[in-house]
Amino acid sequence: MADGTGTGAGTTTGDGTGGDTTVGTGAGAAGGAVGVAGADSWVERLLAAVRAGRAADVPALLEPLDDAARKTALAQLKELRAEVDAGKWAAPASVANRIRGALYVAGAGCLPGVAAAASWLGARDLLTRSADGGRLALSALGDRGPEWAADLAGRLAKRRAVAEAAYPLVHGLMVRSGHLAAPTDGYVAGWIRHISDDRLVERLREDPRTPVLVAHALAMAATPEPFTRTVRPGSPRHWPTALRTLVTEGALDRARVLDLCVSRLVRGGPARDLRFPLDMVRLLDPGAEELRERIPDWVGIASDAPSSVAGYAQDVLAELAAAGALPVAALAEMTAGVLFRTEKKLVRAQLALVGRVLTREPGAAGALLPAVTEAFGNEDTSVQERALKLVGRHLPAVEPEVRRELAETAGLLSPTHRKAAEALFGDALEGPAGAAYEEILPPVPERQQVGPPATTVEALMEQLVVERLSEDPVAFERALDGLVRLAHRDRTAVVEAVRETFPRTEWQDASSFTDRAQGIEVVLAGLLGLLDQARVELGRARGHGADSCFHEALSGVLDVRLWEAAGLIGTGALPFLLATPTWHTGGIDPPVLVERLRACRDAGVEPAPADLAQALLRVLRRDPSAGRAAEEAAALGTPAGRGLAAWLREEDAVAASVRFLAPDREPSPVTGWLIDRIVVDVGDRATVREEFPPAFGWVGGALEAVPRRCHHGEDGRRAQWATVLPADPDVLAACLLPSLAGCVDGSARGATEPLTTLAEAEGPVGRAVPLVLAFGLGCVDADDRLRAVDAMLVLASRGELNARRLGTELAWLVAEGSVKPNRLADAARTAAATGAYGTVWTVLSAMLPGLLSAAMPVRGLGEVLAVAADCVERCGARDEPAGLDALASGRGSTRLVVQARRLRNALRQGADQSLAETA
Repeated sequence: MADGTGTGAGTTTGDGTGGDTTVGTGAGAAGGAVGVAGADSWVERLLAAVRAGRAADVPALLEPLDDAARKTALAQLKELRAEVDAGKWAAPASVANRIRGALYVAGAGCLPGVAAAASWLGARDLLTRSADGGRLALSALGDRGPEWAADLAGRLAKRRAVAEAAYPLVHGLMVRSGHLAAPTDGYVAGWIRHISDDRLVERLREDPRTPVLVAHALAMAATPEPFTRTVRPGSPRHWPTALRTLVTEGALDRARVLDLCVSRLVRGGPARDLRFPLDMVRLLDPGAEELRERIPDWVGIASDAPSSVAGYAQDVLAELAAAGALPVAALAEMTAGVLFRTEKKLVRAQLALVGRVLTREPGAAGALLPAVTEAFGNEDTSVQERALKLVGRHLPAVEPEVRRELAETAGLLSPTHRKAAEALFGDALEGPAGAAYEEILPPVPERQQVGPPATTVEALMEQLVVERLSEDPVAFERALDGLVRLAHRDRTAVVEAVRETFPRTEWQDASSFTDRAQGIEVVLAGLLGLLDQARVELGRARGHGADSCFHEALSGVLDVRLWEAAGLIGTGALPFLLATPTWHTGGIDPPVLVERLRACRDAGVEPAPADLAQALLRVLRRDPSAGRAAEEAAALGTPAGRGLAAWLREEDAVAASVRFLAPDREPSPVTGWLIDRIVVDVGDRATVREEFPPAFGWVGGALEAVPRRCHHGEDGRRAQWATVLPADPDVLAACLLPSLAGCVDGSARGATEPLTTLAEAEGPVGRAVPLVLAFGLGCVDADDRLRAVDAMLVLASRGELNARRLGTELAWLVAEGSVKPNRLADAARTAAATGAYGTVWTVLSAMLPGLLSAAMPVRGLGEVLAVAADCVERCGARDEPAGLDALASGRGSTRLVVQARRLRNALRQGADQSLAETA
C-alpha cells in the first residue's frame, strides 16, 4: 500500500478498455506514512466521501489506509449499506444511488478476501452499469496481485448479470492479471454492449479475441440484446455489416460464421432473437455449394422456425430443387414439416413447389404424395382442396400400397371434400360417410379437496422454497395456514427455520413493503419482528376509494389478509386461518367453517376480521349442507356464528350488474374504447360495508359504478383473484371485465388466468360469465384465448354454458369492432377441434344473423363462416341463420362469399338428410 499525508482526493480516468490511471493531488500521490490518528482521520474522510456519494474520491482516500484501518472502515461501510437498504437515505432516490456507487468502490478496496470481494462487487443492490463505477473499483483494487485479480475476475465472469453490468471491471482485472479466462455469456454480452459504438469495425479489428468472442456470441442460447436492436444497415453500429466486413477481410472464418448462424436458426426461438443470424446469412449470401452442404439444417428451419425465417429457408430449398440439387427424400421431409404449419402462404408455396417437382419428376410421386396429405388436416378447406387435386393428378403414378396409405389419410379431409375423395379413392376410402355425430366435451371436472397444511417445520420450509405459491392459490393458502398454525405452536422453531432457509433476502428489508403486502413474505417479516407496528396497522386498516379499480379491490383483499396475519402470527390471537379453502376452487364447506368458529369459541379467540370476512365470501352458500350449517352456526352463541348463519341464509349476499355506455368517439388504435364504456355496479349491501373491514367495502357496493381505466399494469396475483369470490362466479366475472377489456382492444395479456377456476366455481351464472367468455375469446394473446376456450368447454360439460347468450354478446362485440373476427375464428376453431362442433355452432348460429345482415360486410367474417361450416358439416345442423342465403347468393369469389355458400350448402344438406331420415 502507498503511504501519504496529503489532504486532497484523487480522480480516476479510464482508457475505455478496462485499464485505469489514478491521478492524485493528495494522499494517493504523496505516498507518506500515516499514524493511528492519521489513519482514523483518513477513515473519517473516506466515510464522509461515501456518505456524500463522491465515488471518484474513494480510490485516493483508500491508498494511505493499512489493513487494520481498512477493516475498521469496512465495518462502518456495512452499517451504512444497511442504512441505505433500510430506506434511511431513500429521499431523494438519487442520493441513495450515489451512496451505493461510492459503497461499491470503497468496499472493493477494503475487503481482503477474494470471495468476500466477489460477493460485494456482485451484490444486486450495489451493482451499477456505470463504466465509471467499474473503473473506480478497479482503481481501488490496484494493490492486489495478479493471481488475486484473476481469481476475482473468474468469479465475477461466471455470474451473467454481474459480468455484463461490470464488464469494465472484469475485463480490467483480466488484463491486469494477464489471464484472459474463457468467455462466458455475461462477459461476452458486456463486451458487445461496450464496443457497440460508431467505431465498431475498428474495435473489432483491434481486439485479438474478436474471433473467439464472436463465435461465443453466435452460439449463445439467448441472442445478446444489442444484436436484437433495429439498426439501419448503413449505420456504423450495424453488427451484421461489421462482421461481414471482417469475414471479407479474412479476420473471421466465413464457414465458421455461417455454420454458427445457421445453427442458431435451427435452434429456433422468438423471431426477434433470430433476426440477427438471418441478417448475417443474407449478407454472407451463401453459394450453391454452401447451401447444399446445409440441406438438413434448411429443412429443419423451414419446418419449425418463425414464419419469416422459415420463408427464407423455403426459398433456399426451392432454389436447390429448381437446380435439381435437392434430394427427393429431403423434399418429402420438408413438405411434411411445412404442410403441418398454419401459415397459408408457406403451405400454398410448398404445394406449388411439390407440383413443379412432380411435373418434372413423376417417379417421385410415391415419396412425395404421402407428405402432401399432411395438408388434408389443414384448417383451410381451400388448402385441403389444392392438396387433394395435387394428389389426384399424380395418383396413377404410385404403387397400390401407397394408394391405400393416401386413402387412409383422406379421412382428415373436411366433409365438404368427401365426394371428391370418394371419386378419387373409391372403395379404398375408409369411414362411413353418414356416421352418426357425437358431441365430445371434456369430462365434468371433479372438485378436488385441499390437502391439510404442513404439520412439521421442515415440510413448511420445503413448501415455501419449492412450491410456486404466486401461481397456485391453493398451495399459497395451504402454506399460509401451515405457517400460522406452526408459529402458534412453536414460534421459536419456525423463526429459526425461516432465518436458516432465507439467510439474506429482499423481504427482510422492511422498507420493501409499502401499501402492498407482496406475498407471504410480509408474514415472514412479521414473524421475525422486522415490521414496524404502525405500518402493520396501516396495512390492516387500508381500504379503497370510491374511484378504485377492481384490480386494486381484488388484490387489496389479499393484501389486508396478509398484513393482518403479519401482525398476529405467533400470538395467541391467530391459532389458524378461518379462510383456508376446502376445495381447489377456493370454496369452503359450510360445516367446516362452523367447526372452525366453534374451535375459536372454545379457545376463547376472537376471529380476525379480514380472515373472517374472506371466509364468509368463500363459504358455499348454495351447498346442500348450508341450511343445517346455518342452524349450528347460530347455536354457537357468538357474533361470528350469528354472522355466518345470517350470511348462509341470504340468497344474494353479493350481486353485480353490467352495462355498457354508448360509444361517443372513435376507438384509439392503441388502447381501443371498450374499457371506457364498461359500467360494473356491485349491489348495495350495507352489511358488508358496515361489518366487514374497509378492504372489503367494494363487495358491498362502495365503488362508483363508472367506467375506469386501470393504471397498475399486470398483477402477478391474478391467479388468486378467482378464489376471492368462489361462491359468486358472476360477480367475479363482472369484476374481471375491465381487466379483460385491456386484453381485447389493447396490448395487455394474462387477464384470463382466473377463468379456469371461475368456470368450476359453485354459484349462479348470469350475464357476466358469458360476457367474460366473449371477451376472452376475442383477446389479442393466443394463450388468453385458449384459457377462455377451456373455460367455455368446462361450463358446457357442466351444463352451465348459455351458448346462445354467449353468441349474442359476441355479435355486438364483433359488430362494433371490439372483438376481431380472426381472433374469434381462431378460438372457435380450437374449441371445435376438441370435438365440440355442436356447442361451437350453437354459439356461432346465435351470433351470425346480426353480422350477416350488416350494411357493410364485416371484415374477417369469412374466417368465422369457415369454422361455422366445418361445425355444420360435422354435427349435421340444419337451422339456417337469417341473412345467410342473401350473402351466399351474391356474386364473387371472396372468402366471405365462398364460405357463406359452403355453410348454406352444409345446412341444407343437413336439412335434406333429416327429412330423408324422417321419411
